[in-house]
Amino acid sequence: MTIQTFDTTLRDGSQGEAVSFSVEDKILITQKLDELGIDYIEGGWPGSNPKDKEFFARARDLKLSHAKLTAFGSTRFARNPVEEDRNVRELVEAGTPVVSIFGKTWDLHVHRALGISLEENLELISDTVAYLKKHGKEVVYDAEHFFDGYIHNREYALKTLAAAKAAGADVLCLCDTNGGTLTDLLASIVADVRAQFEGVIGIHVHNDSEVAVANTLAAVKAGATHVQGCMNGYGERCGNANLASVIANLELKLGHQTIGPDKLQKLTHTARYIAELANLQMPRGQAYVGQSAFAHKGGIHVSAVLKDSTTYEHISPELVGNRQRVLVSDQSGRSNVDYLLRDFADLAPRLNNEARRALVDRVKEADHQGYDLEAADGTFELYIRQALYPGIQFFEVQGYEVMIVGGRAKSTRATATVSIGTRSGDQIETAHGHGPVHALDICLRKCLAALPGIAGIRLNDYKVRVLETNHGTDSRVRVLVEWSDGVRNWSTVGVSEDVIEASWEALVTALQLELMRLLETESSADQVVAEFCWEA
Repeated sequence: MTIQTFDTTLRDGSQGEAVSFSVEDKILITQKLDELGIDYIEGGWPGSNPKDKEFFARARDLKLSHAKLTAFGSTRFARNPVEEDRNVRELVEAGTPVVSIFGKTWDLHVHRALGISLEENLELISDTVAYLKKHGKEVVYDAEHFFDGYIHNREYALKTLAAAKAAGADVLCLCDTNGGTLTDLLASIVADVRAQFEGVIGIHVHNDSEVAVANTLAAVKAGATHVQGCMNGYGERCGNANLASVIANLELKLGHQTIGPDKLQKLTHTARYIAELANLQMPRGQAYVGQSAFAHKGGIHVSAVLKDSTTYEHISPELVGNRQRVLVSDQSGRSNVDYLLRDFADLAPRLNNEARRALVDRVKEADHQGYDLEAADGTFELYIRQALYPGIQFFEVQGYEVMIVGGRAKSTRATATVSIGTRSGDQIETAHGHGPVHALDICLRKCLAALPGIAGIRLNDYKVRVLETNHGTDSRVRVLVEWSDGVRNWSTVGVSEDVIEASWEALVTALQLELMRLLETESSADQVVAEFCWEA
């Protein structure tokens, strides 16, 4: 069965506490959702704020290949004839082919929120839908608080749907606005509505009871053929149904057609792209599209996955554009390391059993100390190379010193001195930098200037995370640094109570790794390396 997909990330999703999209963000997200194959994209409420009004004005120039852009609003105000209602007029002038309007379904809201009679509310619904249809709009009628209204006054709740349907509404969407309806009850109500009305029945649920996705799927089983939600479950209070999970479940578990298998492979990228624009961290454990959705840490699990991925994966991650990951940690077994070594095909065959055992033990100890080897592939590679050459040492850090001078009258200036021991003697250098890490970097490179390739390594990214927030300013921190030599990128990690020391460790690790690579790949550097390298 084909199920219509209706994304309200740009409207209902933007009502989430930490979500704020610029007009440019909304344009980019609209294009990305269109590429994904979403049927309806609700862009906002043009009558409620200048941002949404500007968005719809700019959106007229978009060339969408599939999706129908949708404007959102409410039924007319009770005091206004529909043709004189400013908000309804804004919906028409937004220029979208589809309009989604909400109306009151719960008699409690009619009496207390609107302060009108039940019959007057039916007129608001009928007049507004008919007016929009008269102007050539496809109309999605959102029955606000439908399930609460149905529970308290079934007869009236159904009358509101009948009023919208008689006026020409194309979709009757049942909204669990408070998010408090549990799955069995919701499914039975949807089935009753399905028996009462022909045409498209939609479902729009919130996640206040942590069952929004389950409720959406149950509604489809009960006869709904139109699903609404937000990417990543954004939305007011506890959020809306996570449309990424809904789509994946409908396609892969229930056999329905939504965006199709080819577009489904873009799901992970789209969800993460929207999270990036929202400036929100993507939950690692988010179903289907999260970084940890197909990640394995326990050694027994990994051993099984290596033999047959279906032992611990409910689908192939590639179906939704994700990938399998095996993590290294203090829970790792040899299977974890064997899996990761597949990315180092030139090194793995050379590790004997003793070296592999040493590598596993070192990985476990590093994770116990707070080193994030899942993200620090460069540090892990160095561990591999050091397991291959346990006696090799390029240089020994004898000490370093940093002095920082700053104040209101002048910018901060750092001076660093680094002393290292090499096979050919001690090297001591001093340098100035824009900050302590910059100054230390210059010093260490000057000490190793005789080695080819060192000057070509550059810092791409730098991240700091506090590991023990309850310790205050003496908490341990983890510094993750991304490097590049113009050909490949890698990351190294350092951990310490001192952010400078952690940064220094990540810096030293990066250069040690490059020297290890140089030892094997640069035959022209053999003589220079020999002057620095010795057996410990």
